[in-house]
Amino acid sequence: MIKAKRYKNLQDLAESLGVDPMRVAEAEVKASLTKAIIREVAKQNLTHQEVAELAAVSRTTVTGIINGSLQKVSIDRLLRVISAIGLSVHVTVKKSA
Repeated sequence: MIKAKRYKNLQDLAESLGVDPMRVAEAEVKASLTKAIIREVAKQNLTHQEVAELAAVSRTTVTGIINGSLQKVSIDRLLRVISAIGLSVHVTVKKSA
């Protein structure tokens, strides 16, 4: 039987798996931006096509974002969508634990 191991945070999990901490930080930022986009698109009742036109990105890109497929979506594109749907981003930087 395999015993489950618990991690304090994503950084600990990444270290255990040998994943570059920068990739973890990028994934966290993308996840936060994506959640905000999904909430706002639903709130405004926008279609993927409408979001795509507002942000000047492809509908396929918007669909990928909404479905959580972020491997090929840059933070730049996420920020473009955020701005296009009327949101702004505030960044907080803090020392790692």
